[in-house]
Amino acid sequence: MLHFKEVIKKEIVSNYPDLDVLFSESPDIEIGHLSIPCFQFSKVLKRAPKEIAETIANLIRPLPFIDKVVITGGYLNCFIKNDILFETIVTDVLLKKESYGSNNSGKNKTALIEHTSINPNASPHVGRARNAIIGDTIVRLLKFEGYKTEVHYFVNDIGKQIAMLLLGTNQKENVTFQDLLNIYIEINNRLKENPELEDDIFTLLYQLENGDKTVKEQFRALVNTCIHGQTSILKELGINYDTFDYESDYLFNDRLNILLNDLKETGYLEEDSEGRFVLNQSKYNLPMKAPYLVLTRKDKTSLYPLRDIAYTIDKAKKNTDRNIIILGEDQKLYFKQIAAVLDLLGYTAPEVVHYSFVLLSEGKMATRNGTVVLLEDFMKEAYEKAKSEIKKRRDTVDEYSAKAIAYGAVKYSILKTSNDKNVTFEWENALSFEGDSGPYLQYSLARIFSILRNCSDSDLKNPDFSNLNQKEEIELILEIAKMNEIVELATKTLSPHIIANYLYGLTQKFSRFYHQHSIINAPSDEIKNARLHLIMAVKQVLINCFYILGIDYVETM
Repeated sequence: MLHFKEVIKKEIVSNYPDLDVLFSESPDIEIGHLSIPCFQFSKVLKRAPKEIAETIANLIRPLPFIDKVVITGGYLNCFIKNDILFETIVTDVLLKKESYGSNNSGKNKTALIEHTSINPNASPHVGRARNAIIGDTIVRLLKFEGYKTEVHYFVNDIGKQIAMLLLGTNQKENVTFQDLLNIYIEINNRLKENPELEDDIFTLLYQLENGDKTVKEQFRALVNTCIHGQTSILKELGINYDTFDYESDYLFNDRLNILLNDLKETGYLEEDSEGRFVLNQSKYNLPMKAPYLVLTRKDKTSLYPLRDIAYTIDKAKKNTDRNIIILGEDQKLYFKQIAAVLDLLGYTAPEVVHYSFVLLSEGKMATRNGTVVLLEDFMKEAYEKAKSEIKKRRDTVDEYSAKAIAYGAVKYSILKTSNDKNVTFEWENALSFEGDSGPYLQYSLARIFSILRNCSDSDLKNPDFSNLNQKEEIELILEIAKMNEIVELATKTLSPHIIANYLYGLTQKFSRFYHQHSIINAPSDEIKNARLHLIMAVKQVLINCFYILGIDYVETM
């Protein structure tokens, strides 16, 4: 559809250079294939919208692909000739294949994406996985647009939680990744009963931050056990990382001292009554009672924000075209504080994607209380249900298909919801083979594969698209034609749900077409041939969307 819009826009602007032509989607194809609201031109042309629409209609009617133009109020509704519409879009899809829908906006550009950064203290729950799943989809989206991507994982390996876990593993032998969650819950309960354990925890942190070799090795070994376990689970979902950056590395070089000196030179670094270094951020009007960001303890040892600022500056110095970070909505104020520090020092803050929580029906998940649905358990449950559903449809179950369906359900249940809204975790909806779910989308694509398997080469001769004129066929081709604009919007706003919702909408339109019009037993060979080419285009667009979402497809279900 972009091609048609560009030609129409060029024709209008060549006669009226001051007009900014915007299009709107027609609510029904019987009104038009695309619309131009002429209210937008009134201020420039000093004329009524309807009168402007009539003038512009005379410019558009002679275009070779225009069937007719209808004026409704101040709207100019354009109908494209069916044969040209289908020929242009289907040919474009089948020619470009896996690159159809890409605008190549990232050609010769780079992007750095930091995501996940789960506390390395236990197996991740489904809520923590939302960061990784959103982050990975954004990476895939940018790759689809031509960006060269670099994926970073910032390992928060020196916090109180890690010291607690290390204390909990004392006197335990052969501790595995699977043991860590129970150990973490256990040490939290012990701490409630014996608050004096806090002293032991802070002693471990003090030893680490002062370079105690044995404690450093213990921390790193424990953290690596956890990171390896966590990323193995995520790798099973197709989520991978290029670089792991350790927070503790900033303790053992001069980077933080250099940063503190830079902050002193701004005139905003102060020492509070407790002897801590704090940054006065009052000039940024941040929504907080005390406009100070605490950077060190009273003994001048660093706190997390100072290390995070140093890391964020190091990322900014890479000078990538896009520098992106994925964070929970509970870190909105904190990110504004970090962004203010970067601005003070002359650096540009990363583009931030904030996401809301994944909730259980009874509320928010919490690792320390054990009120979680572990991601690996969710994946296993999904896998077993997928196998059960496949057995209803065929005699054998292969591991690839079962995992593709199971993990697709996990991902889609999270990605279909916009970043700023909570996801309520419900097993039945996420794993359903009907409705707005991953398995339903995969089943629709498998149906197309099945139809095409039953065709011979003679069925796929050069199509005559003038045979396609049914409402469902036109709705389907217009939906296919929207992919470039959908990808453009998703890339601009870093919103995976836009792709997921588009995929579902396209699948719905295919289902309506499929149930109302026969393909294999079409009224004529010419109609059959044209419809086969149409669903070949649908197949490719579905595959491309599945790639962006990181969902594998199956050819048989």
